[in-house]
Amino acid sequence: QVQLVESGGGLVQAGGSLRLSCAASGRTLRTYRTGWFRQAPGKEREFVASINGSAGTTYYADSVKGRFTIVRDNAKNTVYLQVNSLRPDDTAVYYCSARSVWVPSPTRAYDIWGPGTQVTVLS
Repeated sequence: QVQLVESGGGLVQAGGSLRLSCAASGRTLRTYRTGWFRQAPGKEREFVASINGSAGTTYYADSVKGRFTIVRDNAKNTVYLQVNSLRPDDTAVYYCSARSVWVPSPTRAYDIWGPGTQVTVLS
């Protein structure tokens, strides 16, 4: 089973950028769909973006389209989430996740999670 660890979070001004990393160990991410989720204080965890393990096709939540980009570096077995044009409502703990089972939806059935990295956007 793959293990995931996120990094790259921090404090940033509105309009700024960060690159979040999800380093995997144990198995190659090419056998998983990998996703990013986030959870703001007092809110439920929500889907942000995902990337298919084999073809590398991507899928984004409407709220982040055009601002966030998910990419995978196979050599480093790492998935990145480039987050640009950050807004205060992007403030959340960002979690990397993975799933090995196939379901039609790119946003569901994730069963492997990292501990999360905090992103705080100042207005």
